[in-house]
Amino acid sequence: MSLLVVGTVAFDAIETPFGKTDKIVGGAASYIALASSYFYKDIQLVSVVGDDFPQDFLNLLKKENVKLDGLQIKKGEKSFFWSGKYHNDLNTRDTLDTQLNVLENFDPVVPESSKNCDFLMLGNLAPLVQQKVIKQLNKRPKLIVLDTMNFWMDIALDDLLKTIGMIDVLTINDSEARQLSGEYSLVKAAQKILKMGPSVLVIKKGEHGALLFNKDEVFFAPALPLEEVFDPTGAGDSFAGGFIGYLAKTKDISFENMKRAIIFGSAMASFTVEKFGTERLIGLTQKDVEERVQEFIDLVQFDISLV
Repeated sequence: MSLLVVGTVAFDAIETPFGKTDKIVGGAASYIALASSYFYKDIQLVSVVGDDFPQDFLNLLKKENVKLDGLQIKKGEKSFFWSGKYHNDLNTRDTLDTQLNVLENFDPVVPESSKNCDFLMLGNLAPLVQQKVIKQLNKRPKLIVLDTMNFWMDIALDDLLKTIGMIDVLTINDSEARQLSGEYSLVKAAQKILKMGPSVLVIKKGEHGALLFNKDEVFFAPALPLEEVFDPTGAGDSFAGGFIGYLAKTKDISFENMKRAIIFGSAMASFTVEKFGTERLIGLTQKDVEERVQEFIDLVQFDISLV
């Protein structure tokens, strides 16, 4: 059993109402790999960085049993960089700068050791790059999870729809679900999107939790009310990492187990927003994670009588 994580390993510069950072480590695959490492210990990373990327962070990933055979390091080139500023509600943001750098010509190469992976997590990337990864595998994984965003819906919709038709679980936020489906009602949106190929849809609603759909059922998981939220960057990726990490650990991809995976994913996302970048995901203990999950359980557990 193995988990293959594909996505960006990058630099971010972030400004929120609660502070501002210079260049820090970010990228979808960074968050996904760190979050999933708390549940599963056979993770392979496929991504690309320049030779400006800090070796300390790569050493940290290795320490957490994330294999880097599929990480390309381009000498003389710079890593992907994104800079953004969040509004007061932390749900909207402005992109201040995007520098593709090594990502512009990224051609993913899946290591031989991962071509028979059982779980594939496709972090936010160009749909054609995501397709290239799937086509390199020797067999279809037990589960393929795809995360994407409105940017690809705007500029590469046909490619995105083809990729969506190749996967099992799609994770997007509520505005993206509405854009992709053309429906305002999230229930109607889910019904349309599920007809595009995936058997399961996760709609992330930020501070309002997450919805899990298949063609017959729907499940809602709340978000944990937090005293302080510093930075929502990477929360969705941490959610995806916790979600697929738990599924890989339990080896159970039933809809019932995905309900539990949603809670574990939500717990990892709740840690991420408490500090800037990946900082809060580093050094968590198993007890930290278990206590946070218990907070989610306590939040929704109640007795009621209909008599």
